[in-house]
Parts: sequence; structure tokens; C-alpha cells
Amino acid sequence: MHKYRLISKKGEGTFSEVLKAQSIKSGRYVAIKCMKNHFDTLDTVNNLREIQALRRLSPYPHIIKLNEVLYDEPTGRLALVFELMDMNAYEMIRGRRHYLTECKVKYMMYQLIKALDHMHRNGIFHRDIKPENILLVDDQLKLADFGSCRGVYSKQPYTEYISTRWYRAPECLLTDGYYSYKMDLWGTGCVWFEILSLFPLFPGTNELDQINKIHNILGTPPPDILEKFKRNASHMDFNFPQKEGTGIARLIPHVSLECIDLILKLLAYNPEDRLSARQALKGAYLRDLREAEKREQAQPDRRGPEDEREPDTDRQHRDDDREREQGSLPSIKAKGEDVKPVEEDAGDDGGSLLPPIGGKQKPKPQLAKPKLYKSQQFKTLSHGFTSTTGTTGAGIIGMPPPSSNSAFQDSSGFNNTHQSNKKFGYASMTNFSSASSTAHGEKPATHKKKYVSPYTKKR
Repeated sequence: MHKYRLISKKGEGTFSEVLKAQSIKSGRYVAIKCMKNHFDTLDTVNNLREIQALRRLSPYPHIIKLNEVLYDEPTGRLALVFELMDMNAYEMIRGRRHYLTECKVKYMMYQLIKALDHMHRNGIFHRDIKPENILLVDDQLKLADFGSCRGVYSKQPYTEYISTRWYRAPECLLTDGYYSYKMDLWGTGCVWFEILSLFPLFPGTNELDQINKIHNILGTPPPDILEKFKRNASHMDFNFPQKEGTGIARLIPHVSLECIDLILKLLAYNPEDRLSARQALKGAYLRDLREAEKREQAQPDRRGPEDEREPDTDRQHRDDDREREQGSLPSIKAKGEDVKPVEEDAGDDGGSLLPPIGGKQKPKPQLAKPKLYKSQQFKTLSHGFTSTTGTTGAGIIGMPPPSSNSAFQDSSGFNNTHQSNKKFGYASMTNFSSASSTAHGEKPATHKKKYVSPYTKKR
């Protein structure tokens, strides 16, 4: 049972929040993504698209690494333990007054396009490419947050409002969910421009304003392209005024014409004309990075003994890619239990991932089954939580126990009524328990059936 010490809160989204923590056993810093939704069974957790996608795509140098899946069955809470990165791309450019060098941005985008190529060739597209989901440590880039991903071959239509508006492709804005993996390349073009210019390319306030901003810069597309979108649209008026478009060259005059040309090919209005990730990698602009990588891979490993020393504990996550030979990601299924994938349907309410684009892949060697990280019932185990009502308990990565009235008092998952004297300590995946009832003289609840741990040997 791994235990973590909570350090700080890194961020929060609609469905989860991310906390920085430290492993008590190894001292390594990690990022723990706490899901706000509750999950009833292990099968439900195993069929989450984010977990399925990370299992399929890992190991890969430019995909975030999932270390552990922690599931507390009594409460239905779920937490994903990831490697910790320094910052995301938005934090890197926020507040900057000077441009990043084109060479630096070029290397970052090369890594991002490689991650997309790896995803698409394995039958997955991300659907939410934006600066906040691009994580960085030094010069290394990794793509994260696969909660919105879908199978490339899954049946259309998809959810319309899936991507963040500023990075949403025209086919997502104009049609009723008829889009494809090419939307990831549109988002990449928007992110590339934003990192170079330090401001967003299409900051629309609503869907119509978003379309107008795209037309102001790229121009109104030909009528045949609009007619193609109109066949699968019912919510948008296609009477757009004709505009020539100002282009992006005048907005980033410090960038080379070759770079601008590649960005424009990623921002092609018609998804059929838009470059794929593989085509972008084979283009002339990224040729030098591609050839340099081939030369580096061809060279033998010449590291000396001094290069093989253990890294500092606060930087051990940088060497995660050297540990890929350890095998696949941890599984949370019970011993000897097979997880049945859910079939894809026409909607967006579930479904497993479909076979990769590249056809059949070489079978991976069978590895030893990973350990099961599943909660067990214990007596009340305080992990440093205190409150005025005397409630103490253990939970997922330092989260206070829920109140007696509801599972959570607010959307963040924290009980605000017990926060005055809180202090964070160690955390493990145990069930929540409360001593508030016994504090008021009530008899503690007794379990009808005595719990016997499956891990203890019979004497």
C-alpha cells in the first residue's frame, strides 16, 4: 500500500483536481489526479477512456506516465498517480514580455506532433489539445489529460462541445459532432501560434464570434466547403460574409516563413486538406530535428559510471523514460479477473478504444500481473485530520472525510465545515470513518458481517 504526503494543490478542473504529493517510501514527487465523480465498481474504473488510453499508449517519451491507479471501493473514490512535471505551456508563456526563440518552440512542437502521431497510429485522438494539457520539464514535453479522448474508428457523431473553444476546429463548431482526429492538428496549430506570439490566435467569446475570428484571419472558405459542413449541421446559420483574411504572418513577423507555412497547413479550414501528424513530421521544416534524432539513436550508449548514479529525489521523474522496461501500467482488476471492454456506440457516453490505425501490432510479452491496490476496511485511522466536531478519518491523498449530510459540501470535494483546524498528513487508500456519532453519546454502528482480509493466511 503506497502512501503519499500531500504538498500542495496544482490545479482544478471540471471533473478532477490535481495535487502535488511525495511518496513516503521512495521520496519521489508525484502528481495525483483526484476524480470528483464516484465509481461503483472496478469494471467501471477499468473501462474509463483515460485509463484505457494510457495503458495503450505507454510507454512513450512524450505521453505522460501513469504510475498508479488508486480506487477506494467503499466510497467509490478514484485517484490517478502521475509523474510530476514542472509546468504546462500556458504557465510558461503567461506574463512573458520577450519571445521564446523559434528554435526552442520548434523542438517543443516537434515533440507534441510526435505524441499525436503515436496516438493516432494507435487508434486514439485527444480532442482537447490546448496549452494547459501540454506539460514541460526542462526541454522535454509530454501530452496529458486523456479524459476526452475517443477511438479513431468510433462511430460519429461525437459530442459537439468537447474541445476548449479557442482551440476548436471549424468542423467542431459548424457540424453536429461530425469531426475526426484532424481536430487535434488544428489545436496544435493554434497552440504553436500562441507560444510564438504569446497571445491566443482565435479568442472567441462564443461559437459565432469564434467562427468570425477564424474568418477574419484565414478568410471565409469556399462555398463547397461550407456546403459540406452544412449537410451535418442544424444549429448554425451559414450565411457568412465573404472575407479575405489578414493571415498570421503580420502577427508573428519574427518567425520564419517556413514555420508560418507549416502552421497554416495545420490550420487548413477543410480537414481533408489539413496535414496529418505523420505528414507534418516528414515536412521540410522539421527535417533537421528528425535527422538529428536518427543520428542520436544510431550512436551507441557511451555513458560513463558517473552518469549512472541515482538522481536526486526531487528530480527522479526525469528518468522515468529509462525505466520503461518494467512493463505495462499497474492494473486495478482483481486477481484472475478479466476486464470486458464496452462496445462503442453512436453516442459519447462510453465505449472502449478501437484497434489502431496501423492494423495488427506485434504481441507484447506477457508480464507478471501487477499488484492490486484496493482498499481494505480498517478501524478509524487518522491521517492528521482534526475538526471541531471530533471527526477523524482517512481518505484519498489527504482529502477530509465527507460530512454526514452529503458526500461533498462543494464541487471541489472538500468539506468546508471541517476545515478550520485541518492539517494534512499521510494518506492511503482506506475507507472513510467518523467518530462524531460516538462523541455525542451514540453507540457506534456495528457491522453485520465480520470483515476478513483476503491477504491474511488462515491459521
